Amino acid sequence: MLINVKAVTSARKNDIKSAPDGLKVYVTAPAVDNKANRAIIQLVSEYFNAKKSQVTIKRGIKSPHKTIEIIT
Repeated sequence: MLINVKAVTSARKNDIKSAPDGLKVYVTAPAVDNKANRAIIQLVSEYFNAKKSQVTIKRGIKSPHKTIEIIT
C-alpha cells in the first residue's frame, strides 16, 4: 500500500491527521540527521499497526512530501 504523506517536523507533539491527498504527519523530531524520517516511520507503523521493518519511504527522503510504502 502506498500513502502520500506531508511531514511537519519540529511540531509540538507527534500526531497523524487525515488530509485530502493522504496523511499529514506531525513529529517532534527536527529534520536533521534523518531523525524526522525515523520518527515518521515509527509513527506510521504504530498508526497502521505494522512493524517498522514493513514501512519504507519510497520517495521524498529530503522533502516534506513523501510517498510511504507499507508492506503487509
